[in-house]
Amino acid sequence: MRRLWLIFAQAVTVSVAVLFVLNTLKPEWLRKATPAAVVAILEAPAGGERTPAAGSYAPAAQRSMPAVVHIFTTKGGRGQRHPLLDDPLFRHFFGERPESGPSESGLGSGVIVSPDGYVLTNNHVIETADAIEVALNDGRKFAARLVGRDPETDLAVLRIDGNAVLPAITFPAGDSLAVGDVVLAIGNPFGVGQTVTMGIVSALGRSQLGINTFENYIQTDAAINPGNSGGALVDGEGNLVGINTAIYSRSGGSLGIGFAIPVSIARSVLEQIVATGEVVRGWVGVEIQDLTPELAASFGYRDTSGALIAGVLRGSPADRAGIRPGDVLVALDGETVRDPRAMLDMVAALPPGKRSVFTVRRGTEELELNLEVGRRPVPQAAR
Repeated sequence: MRRLWLIFAQAVTVSVAVLFVLNTLKPEWLRKATPAAVVAILEAPAGGERTPAAGSYAPAAQRSMPAVVHIFTTKGGRGQRHPLLDDPLFRHFFGERPESGPSESGLGSGVIVSPDGYVLTNNHVIETADAIEVALNDGRKFAARLVGRDPETDLAVLRIDGNAVLPAITFPAGDSLAVGDVVLAIGNPFGVGQTVTMGIVSALGRSQLGINTFENYIQTDAAINPGNSGGALVDGEGNLVGINTAIYSRSGGSLGIGFAIPVSIARSVLEQIVATGEVVRGWVGVEIQDLTPELAASFGYRDTSGALIAGVLRGSPADRAGIRPGDVLVALDGETVRDPRAMLDMVAALPPGKRSVFTVRRGTEELELNLEVGRRPVPQAAR
């Protein structure tokens, strides 16, 4: 009996020891599994494509975003050379000094408008650049070269050379943009990466802003910030309707007043630069100004329509045609001239060498003067 008791005691001791070791080293083996609470979750059927929510502009954004690129520019600094650097004695003791200073960099946006690699952007984005790099939304980077630029509309055309397959944005079939239409602004604001903002067309035909020589802007409240310059303004279907260019701001950030160059102007500049490397416009050599009520009264005119000729350049097409300071241009080839801005656009659209009829009001007379249109001089900034 005693022997059985000893065997039992030893067995219990060993069992307790085994439990102690297991509880110390692998306690989860001894815990009783408790069933976890189950939450019923309903999931959409797998395998189908995501359907955009009603009113979503995701399809338009996804269609146009690949063609909007980031543009990085670099300009090598070069300070003024000190006269002592040319002194042989100075160079003997101090050696040669590097002439180049620190480089400057900038950023902006652009739009691939052709699978051939042509990119539209703003002239002020690349104006002082020595080197230009284009980064696509998929991470690819390419060196780009300047094809041509037009400072008077603040547009420039770049080209990505090579055989890379590039996404290109689509142009709308017509010019049907209206105030109130929804638009998306796509670009690289503040260098944070590609960003899409949404707004509406606030106004069309904005001019006399003092931004460029030729102004006919789309105004939008879609957020446009520094770095968005040269990016795309697209409609609700993802078609390019404008090139983002400027903002009205007192703080440097968006206040809901942004301006974009209409696609009709951008396309004309693009086609001319690709074809000839420059933009050619008509010119007659006059200085014009608004015909205010006070000026109209002083000249004896009853209305303020037309463009007042304030000055005529000697030897210019206008001078040869007999146009004088004080004349009021009221029509060009039979088309009414409403104001100086309209006259500037109408003359610029004329091909150099064309003979046109300028109808002017001079005192109580209305004269028709034949004029051979000249070529508008290239701005100093574009040379």
